[in-house]
Amino acid sequence: MSGTSEGPMPPAGTAPDTGQPMVTERDSSDVDRAELRDYRSAFQVAALPMAVVDRHGQVVRANEALGGLLGTEPGVLARQSAADLVDLASDRRTWQAYREVLGGSRSRLRCTRRLKHPDGRSLWAEITVVPMAGPPAGGGSDGVLLSVADISDRRELQNRLRHLQMHDPVTRLPNRTLFFERLSTALEGPPFQDDSLPRHGRIGLCYLDLDGFKAVNDTLGHRAGDRLLAAVATRLTDCAEADGFDRSGSHLVARLGGDEFAILVEDSAGTHQLTELARSVLNALQQPFDLAGQRLSVSASIGVVERASAGTSPTGLMQAADTTLYWAKADGKARWTLFDPERNAHRMTRQALSSTLRPAVERGEFTLEYQPLVCMADEVVRGVEALVRWNHPQFGMLPPNRFVSIAEEDGTIVQLGRWVLRTACRQARRWQVEHPGEPPLFISVNVAVRQLRDSDLVADVAEILAETGLAPGLLQLELTESAVMGSSGRPLRVLQALSDMGVRIAIDDFGTGYSNLAYLSRLPVSVLKLDGSFVRGFRYEDGAHPSPADETIVEAMVQLAHRLGLTVTAECVETSGQAERLRRIGCDTGQGWLYSRAVAPERIAELIGTRALEV
Repeated sequence: MSGTSEGPMPPAGTAPDTGQPMVTERDSSDVDRAELRDYRSAFQVAALPMAVVDRHGQVVRANEALGGLLGTEPGVLARQSAADLVDLASDRRTWQAYREVLGGSRSRLRCTRRLKHPDGRSLWAEITVVPMAGPPAGGGSDGVLLSVADISDRRELQNRLRHLQMHDPVTRLPNRTLFFERLSTALEGPPFQDDSLPRHGRIGLCYLDLDGFKAVNDTLGHRAGDRLLAAVATRLTDCAEADGFDRSGSHLVARLGGDEFAILVEDSAGTHQLTELARSVLNALQQPFDLAGQRLSVSASIGVVERASAGTSPTGLMQAADTTLYWAKADGKARWTLFDPERNAHRMTRQALSSTLRPAVERGEFTLEYQPLVCMADEVVRGVEALVRWNHPQFGMLPPNRFVSIAEEDGTIVQLGRWVLRTACRQARRWQVEHPGEPPLFISVNVAVRQLRDSDLVADVAEILAETGLAPGLLQLELTESAVMGSSGRPLRVLQALSDMGVRIAIDDFGTGYSNLAYLSRLPVSVLKLDGSFVRGFRYEDGAHPSPADETIVEAMVQLAHRLGLTVTAECVETSGQAERLRRIGCDTGQGWLYSRAVAPERIAELIGTRALEV
């Protein structure tokens, strides 16, 4: 015996060490073939249309579902270009991504395509292309798996949701969101267009709202208001379609909210097209509406903007349209108004002035100039009118008519008026001190009606006179005729208190306002300043004929004023002929370019004690 013992031999077909069944090369190949058959069977019977595509983009194998989708036998698809079958080359970005997946540098492509079904209907499909390792379905070298999923139902649902999001439920018109989307697209540049149609490169907009729509809602209820809006939408659409017939540009009618509508002309033929469209809209809306037995009549105000598309932004176009709509309503409603660049520039300037007016007072950007008030009898300067100027850092020196009305609207006139009064009184007192041998000049200062109502003008005047040392009799306050006439309550008490203090009250531009002479006996007025329009009728020079009516009116007013104990100042005296006639009539004081324009304080100092026409 050898001294060793051998165990029992393992059964045939098992590993000697483990006792597990041995896998031969033949057995392994049988398993691979079985798996391959399973893969191919699953691939063929899958409900999802699929194809195996080689690295060159050729179909290796297609399943039954894909053949059915494309209306052919799966075998016919072999060796065809997969990109052609599902339209992957129609745009550059998708084509590039597809090539990258084929080349192995990209892990996935997913895109949406609209395909034609064999039964004639269109369907939306989601195409997915992914690399595949090994040849499970088609055999051969590695390739990619292309699958096609029918997403028509989902796409239809998305379209319905988008329609709801982009349209107004009351009028069924595009809403504000869709309007601005379309406007932005139009301004970015037109997509593919028919070269046979002329293109103008212009855009137009009619922006409108209904006049008095709130009254319909308030009196008849929101249901009637909604019916009216829907009816208006129908008429606007009819007008837009009639105007757009046979034109190259399309029209979009939208409800922007409330009773605001817009008609966008994406390729305007010019201003005439937009104004004709606006005119037809007005005519259409002026026809009565019959709504569930109720007959309603409405009108609209329309802002019209037309301009080149290049350089125009959605924001800029809408700002212009909103401004023009405001003009249409301010001009009387029930009309259309065309955007006017000059009018808009004036508005923008006014806005700029309004926003900087109050800080300008605080920064000391205002200054005073003085225009002489000359005695008609001896032509000696007896007083001056203080005229405020704004030395604007952007617009230069501005006269009062550019900013005083703005100051009255926003209340800055109270602060500005107080500064003007203090500065003028201080200057008048300085002239008096510097020329002790001459009769002191009185100072005339304009006062806005808002100063009477919104400030303690009596206290301000008393404080400033005490501060500067100017006598009350040397201060004259000018108010316009429209501000003084009809005064009662607080304004009348203010005027009376100022008069009791010794301050003189003058009515400026007399003869152009109410001209109710009965008020003169009730108001504490000392001076009437005749409006310059009467004085201009006295002109003899340059062959011009004087107006007998103006002379008669002025003479009557001067005589009446004198009988009431008032003095009269004539404004806008420009010629010696006018001055002579006013002197004969009995006018007390004259003011105008014949004597001097408004000048700096230093120039007034030179006129003190002299005849104005001799300096």
